[in-house]
Amino acid sequence: MKGNFSSKLMRWRKKRWWQFTLAKTYRVLTPASVDALWHKVIDLADVSWHPLLASTNIPKGLVPKPGLIYQAVTRSIPIPIRIFVEQVRPRELLSVRIITLPGLEERVIYKVESTVCGTQISYSISLRGWLSPLIWSLIQPSAAKVAAELAHAAEQTRG
Repeated sequence: MKGNFSSKLMRWRKKRWWQFTLAKTYRVLTPASVDALWHKVIDLADVSWHPLLASTNIPKGLVPKPGLIYQAVTRSIPIPIRIFVEQVRPRELLSVRIITLPGLEERVIYKVESTVCGTQISYSISLRGWLSPLIWSLIQPSAAKVAAELAHAAEQTRG
């Protein structure tokens, strides 16, 4: 009986230990229009404003659609990563899943909302897997800047 109890306890601990989930949402309010922000979000070929990405293999003008898989190269460590477009709601939401390493699942959501005070851009990032604490410690400073840099880039293009 005692052996049965400890094996269940070990599975529970192992299951909990492997299931790290880290999530954070960053929001910025900007005077840029919803259209200007949305154009920056869906222009996957131009990531010059993005603090985490250096370049992509997307041809200029390609509109993201669910199921699209493309490659990007990161700024900090120039390694190629694959990005899968999960969901697109025009002028509202872009959701992508980033495929980098075994043991890590990363999901990013860009959300654009019109408010009374201006336009709000939300950048949500969630990491799952046993590598998530390590990766989070590496990307967190740059991830905190994504929404602000996107808003700044949209403001520069409007005028």
